[in-house]
Order: sequence, then structure tokens, then C-alpha cells
Amino acid sequence: MGRVLGDGEGSRGWEGFLRMRRVPGDGEGSMRSITIEVKGKGEALAELDERNPIIREAIWQALPIEGRAILWGEEVYFDLPMPLKDENPSPSSQAGDICYWSPGPALCIFFGQTQPYSRVNHIGKVVEGLELFEGVKPDDIIILRRRELQAKGGMQI
Repeated sequence: MGRVLGDGEGSRGWEGFLRMRRVPGDGEGSMRSITIEVKGKGEALAELDERNPIIREAIWQALPIEGRAILWGEEVYFDLPMPLKDENPSPSSQAGDICYWSPGPALCIFFGQTQPYSRVNHIGKVVEGLELFEGVKPDDIIILRRRELQAKGGMQI
């Protein structure tokens, strides 16, 4: 079972919480990056996008998130204790897609030709390190975190 490691607002309902909260600088078009760590195996970099902004925002606000890998074809997914309604679901995926699957609920990372079991809500894309997921085994620990940006001179921003 996955778990939200951050200070999520699950008890009040994610969708209601997000309607009430605006984060400065998080407007449409702002770039959000995350790291996806497979414990003991490496990290991949992903960019979140606007295809399903309500779901994307709920997941962004809940970071960091940790789960145990489950495999289905060329897809890695893990349970995510965030029941959200479908926003703009799609029956298909491409390698690199990161999606929320409401029936699980689960977070899915597609790394090959496998298509979703049922409709998924795309929230981003793996942009570096997609090959990492080819080596994932069942029960590997996966941790999603906001990416720490480095300013000139090595300071974190």
C-alpha cells in the first residue's frame, strides 16, 4: 500500500482542499518537476503537466509519496491512498506517461508498449531515466519527491 509522506489534507477531501488553496507561482504554465526514486536502484526525472490539473495538484501537494511497486506488463504502479474523481481520463498511454488510475486508486508509470487496463488520468511524463523502470521488481520501494532546483553557486531554491 502506498502512503503519503507529506502533510496531505486527505481527511477533508483532496478536491475541496484544492479548490480553496492557491499556491503562489503555481499558475498554469509553471513547470513542476519531480524525482522518482526506486530505492537502491536509482532516480528518474519527470515533469508534471496540465492534462489533468486538479489531480496533478492533489498529487503535487501530497509529495513526498512512497509506495511498493506492482508490475503489469511494461507498467509500474503502486497503491495511492487518495481517492479522486476522474478528470479527463484517456484509454491510452505512451512510454514515459505518469498517470492516476482512479479504480485503484493508484499511480502508474508506463515505460513500454503496455496500455492501461482502463482509463487513466495523465499528470506528467518521465523525461530522464525511463530505462530505470525496466529493472523494477515487485515490492521495490518507489518514492516521489518535488525536485530540488539548484541555483548558481550550488544553493537550493
